[in-house]
Amino acid sequence: MASIVSPSTARVLNSKLAQKIMSAEEAAGLIKSGDQIGMSGFTGSGYPKAVPIELARRIANANFRGEKFQVSVFTGASTGPELDGALAMAGGIHLRLPYQSDPETRKRINAGEMDYMDIHLSHVAQFVEYGFLGKLDVALIEVTAILEDGRLIPSSSIGNNKTWIDQAERVILEVNAWQPAELEGMHDIYYGLQAPPHRGPIPLMHPSQRIGTPYMEVSADKVVAIVLTNSPDRNTPFKAPDDGSRRIAGHLLEFLKWEVQKGRMPANLLPLQSGVGNIANAVLFGLEEGSFEGLTSYTEVIQDGMIRLLKSGKLTSVSATAFSLSPEMLHEVNADMAEYRRRIVLRSQEISNHPEIIRRLGVIAMNGMIEADIYGNVNSTHVMGSGIQNGIGGSGDFARNGYLSIFMAPSTARHGSISTIVPMVSHVDHTEHDVQVIVTEHGLADLRGLSPRQRAHLVIEKCSDPKYRPLLSDYVERSERMPYAKHTPHMLGEALSWHNRYLRSGKMRPAEE
Repeated sequence: MASIVSPSTARVLNSKLAQKIMSAEEAAGLIKSGDQIGMSGFTGSGYPKAVPIELARRIANANFRGEKFQVSVFTGASTGPELDGALAMAGGIHLRLPYQSDPETRKRINAGEMDYMDIHLSHVAQFVEYGFLGKLDVALIEVTAILEDGRLIPSSSIGNNKTWIDQAERVILEVNAWQPAELEGMHDIYYGLQAPPHRGPIPLMHPSQRIGTPYMEVSADKVVAIVLTNSPDRNTPFKAPDDGSRRIAGHLLEFLKWEVQKGRMPANLLPLQSGVGNIANAVLFGLEEGSFEGLTSYTEVIQDGMIRLLKSGKLTSVSATAFSLSPEMLHEVNADMAEYRRRIVLRSQEISNHPEIIRRLGVIAMNGMIEADIYGNVNSTHVMGSGIQNGIGGSGDFARNGYLSIFMAPSTARHGSISTIVPMVSHVDHTEHDVQVIVTEHGLADLRGLSPRQRAHLVIEKCSDPKYRPLLSDYVERSERMPYAKHTPHMLGEALSWHNRYLRSGKMRPAEE
């Protein structure tokens, strides 16, 4: 490996590319209205920080003069306020995909001021490579360094960066000296994927296996600008597990022990995938305190709980596409990156989320949800059926293809005023065919091998809050008396207005209270 030192000027070791160093303002000036831009970034890690701010300023000035200026933004997943927040505030995003979590972006999407395309994360790279989304004009990518031969050391996330660089007409690189030089060697970039009908198997048989190169490749002729930065990633603090989260974790861990006892998985389980969030972290904390040893993980993001499992020795290796750490844990990992590099592999998103590999490895998929219905359909993206929250992310990639598909949430929301277990979800992201286990703080419903009517009674019994259990049971019992509702009992009009029905009757307090 090449040795790298700070400051950032010393991280551009290729003399030809060093001639293209310019300010963020100058680089933003190379972006045109109407451009489709592939930007790096995945859950607050490894996204460009300088050029998007200057682009937002340029867009705001143009719009102030009455000159409409907008771009379309493709990323790996969510980013930080310097990217999504700044561009959304300036009114500069025409189309956003595939996942976002920025409050301003969400507000503008739900107000109809920004188009948003929710898409499985495993689909994004191939949609661009196949030409489904049109021409990619610009790749705006944060990297850790540029080597003498022009290869790029990726940053703290990879996401779709390889595809953006390969497909874009113009490439802008932000070289961030804040990223630890010891990231070099952690990444595994696979260049063997081909388009159908020439696509062959991906030769990955174990979560820690490396099948590619630690570096990304770019043609020097495509690079139009290099911007030197020294800016930290923005990651969100996680809350300490509360009583409800610990209870959810407890139910899930007991279930996994049962699966081992039944001989359906080995004593060290199968590779773990964990969605982002406080409940997911609580499950990981529970694993740290539990009896399982020799664990592995094949997932999208590395959270605090994963790092704790690595430190305890319970987790032997992690494969992901990005870090998603609290500020405190991020500082700790960056200080000891050379050690973590031995047991962490960061891959391109099209590999970390690839259905072929998820199915082959037998991944245990554990993801959060907004609501589930009594038949096992899950809504993980929308509030009241119309307002987007964040997006489906990679949960569908893992749920449909995993060995086990588990969804978790508290049984109520809005301080108990809304049940998250409902007769019919207001929006379906994961159908009953892709959901095997539902967990709340009250219990766990194993839906495998059950008919819809059996599922309904089990979900109500095990997962619903006692306050709403009679209402849900009443709905099922009356539906079952309908002559046309013997397979999946429903009264559609009532199912779709279930919350409102009990609001009007006074049996459930309005969420606003």
